[in-house]
Amino acid sequence: MSSRRFPLLLIGAFIALYLIWGSTYLAIRIGVESWPPLLMAGIRFVVAGGLMFAWLRWRGLPNPSWQEWKAAGAIGFLLLSCGNGGVTLAEHLGVASGVAALAVATVPLFALLFGLIWGQRTTRLEWAGIALGLVGIALLNLGSNLQASPLGAALIIFAAAAWSFGSMWSKNLKLPAGPMASAVEMLAGGFALLAGSLLSGERLVAMPTVAGWSALAYLVVFGSIIAFSSYLYLLKNVRPAAATSYAYVNPVVAVLLGIGFAGEQIGMEEGMAMLVIISAVILIGLPQWREQKEQVVQPSLEGQPDEGQTRRDAA
Repeated sequence: MSSRRFPLLLIGAFIALYLIWGSTYLAIRIGVESWPPLLMAGIRFVVAGGLMFAWLRWRGLPNPSWQEWKAAGAIGFLLLSCGNGGVTLAEHLGVASGVAALAVATVPLFALLFGLIWGQRTTRLEWAGIALGLVGIALLNLGSNLQASPLGAALIIFAAAAWSFGSMWSKNLKLPAGPMASAVEMLAGGFALLAGSLLSGERLVAMPTVAGWSALAYLVVFGSIIAFSSYLYLLKNVRPAAATSYAYVNPVVAVLLGIGFAGEQIGMEEGMAMLVIISAVILIGLPQWREQKEQVVQPSLEGQPDEGQTRRDAA
């Protein structure tokens, strides 16, 4: 992989996570007004995963081995069935999209804690970024009058923990190569959500509205195929704190969308919180960007980039 292409992919993946995932909270809230929550989440991932799997097989990628299917299925269950499914169910129970976005700020902290299980070392800058990010989230929350039900709040914390554990575990499992991992994980997580929908007795009592169908389509294409694949790419190529730093940016995006589309107002607390959150993201990303810069500029003994080392670091 060339030294120019890798940073461009990295930047694009971060943009997808920061902007697209920040908007999915609003899309989920719109969707659950027409869809049963587990049914909507299950359809979202089964359709997205099925499309990706069919396209990749058509392109000639091999079918994953049974070991890879099992590993990807476990990660898909944690990330999508428990993680995204928990958030979707919480919003259905009345937790506002902004509150849900604020709650996922616990993801980087959980990721750091779970990463210790596998010997992941965390730098002082990353710990400082985590602490500063939590301060920013607290400031953002001070400017909000949103209320969450106790059950909804518990579901979101559980979802954040499951997502973080699955993210850290995935770095130590034999998963399908490249985007095939995304396809298999979405298929496994989606079918588990559909099973949960069936067992819980969910029923579609009326046809979804145009807004409901539009929200589902947006979640399938942008929230799942593009953003989720970007997240898995980052997990393999950047430090955990950097990969999960979207949790600090997504609330800012959610607030801005609320201003633009729901007529919400932003106060002094929200403005201060955004500055703090952006500073936190910079602190978390500094160790990663330093590593990438060293990999790009450091020449080998022959005066050429050490492409073999870059490939091993990106693997």
